[in-house]
Amino acid sequence: MSKIMFMVGETSGDTLAVELLDALRAEGQEVEAFGAGGPKMKKAGIDLKIDLSEHAVIGIWEAVRNYRKFKGFFDQLLGLALKKKPEAIICIDNPGFNLRFVKAIGKATAGTDWNPKIIYYISPQLWAWHSSRVRQISEDVDLLLSIFPFEKEWYAKRAPGFPVEFVGHPLCDRYPDLEFRDPKSIHEPRRLLLLPGSRTKELSRHLPVMVQAAKSIKAEPLIVLPNESMAAQARLLIPEVADWDIQIGHLEGAAGRADVAIASSGTVTLECAWFRVPTVVLYRTSWITYLLGKLFIKVKHIAMPNVLAEREVFPELIQSAASPGNLAREVNRFLDDSSRRVELREELDVIADSLGGKGAALRAARCVIRILKN
Repeated sequence: MSKIMFMVGETSGDTLAVELLDALRAEGQEVEAFGAGGPKMKKAGIDLKIDLSEHAVIGIWEAVRNYRKFKGFFDQLLGLALKKKPEAIICIDNPGFNLRFVKAIGKATAGTDWNPKIIYYISPQLWAWHSSRVRQISEDVDLLLSIFPFEKEWYAKRAPGFPVEFVGHPLCDRYPDLEFRDPKSIHEPRRLLLLPGSRTKELSRHLPVMVQAAKSIKAEPLIVLPNESMAAQARLLIPEVADWDIQIGHLEGAAGRADVAIASSGTVTLECAWFRVPTVVLYRTSWITYLLGKLFIKVKHIAMPNVLAEREVFPELIQSAASPGNLAREVNRFLDDSSRRVELREELDVIADSLGGKGAALRAARCVIRILKN
């Protein structure tokens, strides 16, 4: 039996960890799994020391403000790793925490007979904001599993010899056989999907402006939130949405009923692309985080479909540009222009085809098993 520590700090990583663990077991690998994660991991039988997904923050300033709390979590998890000595530590996304963690593991194991394999699943977006960390990650990580097609070449140019495997995106497994209606058609009544985000701060910053925009759009709104707690917060924040259609999870079903979406920047924008939903992307954060981001972020776009396409296929509205009027204008352009929807569908088909096809979790699991045997 292999002892594996999972390091997960966000909702999306919670799902990825369970998919990877299921694939490892499907390949006959017996695993004793423990670490940090979220409710899905706990339900799957992973022994969680801390539910980090409850404490996820977004932005540099927000992380700094919560430094003491996260330092406490860090020390607990480092102590747990040193006590249990797993054969492998699998870090999933959450680079601000995890890259420091693997550096600390390297220092702690130097000169000892414990040498865990460090596997990073989902590359930190160094290509977007911190390319100087390439050297660090190539020194501290034994294997990087990439879910985007351009990343393997990007690393090869900057860290020759660093093991990077493109395993494909898990969306290809989660929703493999979707059927899409003709982009020229539209529901009657028209339907607007609102995706304010999975964190409390995102909800408070994004939902009010989304609601205001929805009032200027002739479409029935549907809000999708990750859990009942977030739904309750939404109703307290804006009491009028208590009468709206609020759905917990199951984005795939909501996307099938939607004509257009307004979505917080993040993983959900790629899901909207996968479901072929025309989407307007917004991003609002503290001004300190925004200004720091402008200094460090090196890519032209914040939505992953736009990064993959190397152009703006989904409109992006950031900070003050993400006003109700601007959001409504961009949404109405999709609703009122069938030729624009047809053109977008062709671009989204290309993006979806680039994600590697079925079997992402299985390919990732086989890479993990290989490195465990070495």
